[in-house]
Amino acid sequence: MEFRMLGPLEAWHEGAKVDLGDQQQRFVLVVLLLHANKPVSTERLTEIIWGGNPERRTLVRGYISKLRAAFRQADDVSIDKEPTGYLLRVGADQLDTVRFERLRAEAAHADDRGRKIELLRAAVALWRGRFLEDIDNDRVGGPEVISPDESYFDAVGDLAELELAARDHRSARDRLRPVVRMDPARQRHAELLMRALIAGGDRVGAVRVFQDVRDATRAEYGMDPDPALRNLAARAEHGEPPSALPTPVRWFTGRAAELDVIEAAAAAERRAVWVSGAPGVGKSGLALEAAHRLRHRFPDGQLLVRLNGFTPNMPPMPVEDALTQLLGELGVPPEQIPSTKGRKFALYQAKLHGSRTLVVLDNAVAPDQVQLLLPEATGCFAIVTSRRMGEPDTGEHVRLSPLPSDDAIALFLALADPRRVGGKTAEVAAVVKRCGYLPMPIRVAAALFRRHDQWPLEHLLRLIEESGPWRTDTDDGAGAAAVRVSYQLLDSPQRTMFRLLGHLPGPDIDVAAAAALVGSDRTEARLVLDDLHEVCLLEEIAPERYQMLDPLKEFAVAEPSPTTPSESTDALLRLLDFYLITLANAVDTAYPFDRALQPATGRSCPVALAFTDTDAAVSWIATERDNLVAAIRHAATHDLPEHAWRLAVLFWRYFNTTSQLEDWIETLELARWIVSADPDNDYGQAHVLLRLATAHNRLGRLADAQELAVQTLPRWTRLGDVRGEAATLCAIAIPTMELGGHTQAMAYFATALKKYEQCGDLRGQAHALSMLGYLNDLHGDLDLALRQHQASVRMLREIDHVQGLAHALNNLGSVQQRLGFPAEALASHRKAHELAVEVDDNCTMASALNCIGNVHRSQGLLTEAVRYQEQARRVAANVSDADLRTRLYRDSGATAQAGGDQEKALHAYQAALDLAIGTGNRTYQAHANRGVAQALHALGRHVDAVPHWRAAEEQFSALGQPEAAEVRAEYADLTCACGQNVSDDQGGLDQRAT
Repeated sequence: MEFRMLGPLEAWHEGAKVDLGDQQQRFVLVVLLLHANKPVSTERLTEIIWGGNPERRTLVRGYISKLRAAFRQADDVSIDKEPTGYLLRVGADQLDTVRFERLRAEAAHADDRGRKIELLRAAVALWRGRFLEDIDNDRVGGPEVISPDESYFDAVGDLAELELAARDHRSARDRLRPVVRMDPARQRHAELLMRALIAGGDRVGAVRVFQDVRDATRAEYGMDPDPALRNLAARAEHGEPPSALPTPVRWFTGRAAELDVIEAAAAAERRAVWVSGAPGVGKSGLALEAAHRLRHRFPDGQLLVRLNGFTPNMPPMPVEDALTQLLGELGVPPEQIPSTKGRKFALYQAKLHGSRTLVVLDNAVAPDQVQLLLPEATGCFAIVTSRRMGEPDTGEHVRLSPLPSDDAIALFLALADPRRVGGKTAEVAAVVKRCGYLPMPIRVAAALFRRHDQWPLEHLLRLIEESGPWRTDTDDGAGAAAVRVSYQLLDSPQRTMFRLLGHLPGPDIDVAAAAALVGSDRTEARLVLDDLHEVCLLEEIAPERYQMLDPLKEFAVAEPSPTTPSESTDALLRLLDFYLITLANAVDTAYPFDRALQPATGRSCPVALAFTDTDAAVSWIATERDNLVAAIRHAATHDLPEHAWRLAVLFWRYFNTTSQLEDWIETLELARWIVSADPDNDYGQAHVLLRLATAHNRLGRLADAQELAVQTLPRWTRLGDVRGEAATLCAIAIPTMELGGHTQAMAYFATALKKYEQCGDLRGQAHALSMLGYLNDLHGDLDLALRQHQASVRMLREIDHVQGLAHALNNLGSVQQRLGFPAEALASHRKAHELAVEVDDNCTMASALNCIGNVHRSQGLLTEAVRYQEQARRVAANVSDADLRTRLYRDSGATAQAGGDQEKALHAYQAALDLAIGTGNRTYQAHANRGVAQALHALGRHVDAVPHWRAAEEQFSALGQPEAAEVRAEYADLTCACGQNVSDDQGGLDQRAT
């Protein structure tokens, strides 16, 4: 007989359901089952079931008799009368509760994942509902009855995790859905369900699950979901998780034991594995191979950072920069990446929390470079490679030795023509031995053999044996023999290219830059690069873009020039000229309205690229970004100041547009250091300080931005550059305005407007007028603001500045809405959206959609308002603009407030306030404080609302904005604690002032 309590109470015998009688009789059976194989006295049964009522004591014997009769046909169960009570004799496997726990225990000790899944599925299948769901718990023991329901939820979670790891997301999804529907606050199960839905492509379903969990946790506990769920929601909204892994190494051979160690460490949820070994031994190749094999285990992302620990001509990547790169790959917008190492580390670990993410940290210089980069979250894993050994706290250590002879032979055979090596096992063994059994030189030797298809294998072996060592002061000479043979067989142009590529300041090079490096035309450079690639001395990482491995760069740098002592110096100067002229051409095409303020290059380059298409120009800058940054660093440290600061200044608009603020600041600070060395260099200092002021303003360092711009102004004046003066006045005005100095900012913009008029710069005039219109809008002078925005729109249409016109139309629409012209406002915002789509400006697109939502809200069309603002949020998902994000939160809060959803409004206003405090924008702080106060008041949290009422009134008053009076009137009309406390405090302030 089988007894089932994991759901409604049931008993089954030989496939038939047993009649267990009325409810009272079932109560008696449950008590006996809960005490199976232990005697229960009549008194105890009476006490449990009937509260000790002595009149019910006589019923026990009758119910026992009826149960015996029900079980008469079963010979594996009995109810015996013992001296101390009634004893239900039953085998352990006859109780589904016992079978459930046994199956869970067996699954926990099983070695094979498939077996674990099989056992847990059997355990979970025993459940038909809640434990004894048709039995009144108080009638069978009350608090003494320990429900195994939580064990069921644990089992479902454990099983779902295993199914997801096995990529059976459908089974996990179907099992988790009823659990989460029953109790949305179960965050572990909600997280697993979201992962299953995302794996199945149902991103909308995953977002809905998150919304249900968020609503449930806020309603029940007054808190938001865990970071893991928020990260998954962001992933569902924004698309596939990040994966920075390049294509795995072709013909990867051997290393089975090492791969097993790495995979076992990942399966055991260790923190990291540290792979060390000599140059050319295959550390990076092993790490990438392992990472690709482990992708299924880490579905939330696979990240790669090249730390340049031993890369020639490149400094090791600072920890701060590595954290910035990792945060960017994890989807954090640049303006939300903190400025300090400690805060970056905290945010990085928070983003990893609750995820299953793999991080490859390649080419570390020492353990202290990776300490803050190793994931702390359970479920995440890092693979570190370095020439040095790690420390005990940097993960399990894998020391790579040269390949075993058989694996080395197998690698060579996989790369060589099998018809030419048949029956030559001894010769192949000798070749790989002379290659030191190292993967990199074996690949070079095999490539050399493929290229010379008339060579017998014995000839290759003889050349390698005759080759000198790579470096006489190291122990890796054997591994370099194949490289030296390959180098010695190059012709003169190929050798020159190879040597000079070893001196590259950046990570890679394309055909045009290589032509500049060697002083040839592109056709010749292309042929030489192709030759070097054919013999595996270069890697082609993209069409006509090449990269040299670090050991090969070391070899190339060590080779003396047979021509001139200044070979590398002259070549790098040609390369810097190429980057300078080509960057100037790209910027001129991509950002034509900046031409008048760009510095002259004063250099020439016959192979510099020209651009006629904006997309091509921007694409070139983006592709060459790392090389350009490296070029600036090289110029700054090799006595080439003019190249360094001009490159940095030409680069500014791209960095500003793409919000790559850290590199922007770094390059401009290098340029500042350079131009400061020459106190008479007003030209360089004016350009650098103006762009540096803009960079600091974007980072929210408003006082620094203001001070830098003030330092810039006299330099433009001495140069007699009116346009530079005007741009600098605007650069002073913007942080001044954001810091609350509206009157001074207006004066600066007005003076800038006159100077732009003086030099006939319509784009500058439109910008100054637009900013004046914005300030007049803030201060309630709407008619003047309207005229200024209309004038700005006319000018921008005249010069066909599409992007600027889209911005101006949005500003115009906002004033039109405030003036009570909703139809005109909608037309302006819709045109702004159309133009933004035309130029692919997501920031302005999102702003226009948000403003359209605001207009609909003002007309009471809340459904439409929400729809447009949700569209704006989706468009802005990957836009790095703190100002936009603040406005989106603020305005979505206003829409939620208008719809009566005060909780949603509060969260949106609080997010806007956090961003505004971070950037220092005083106006946004005032508006956000007002919104927070209104929402808290509506929620009855009057004490919490008081400081926000005060802050809003004080901030609007300090800014001289009309909202100050509105806020005072608003809380003066309140009769709750908000109005009393704020008024009392205001009175106290007045008395103290008197």
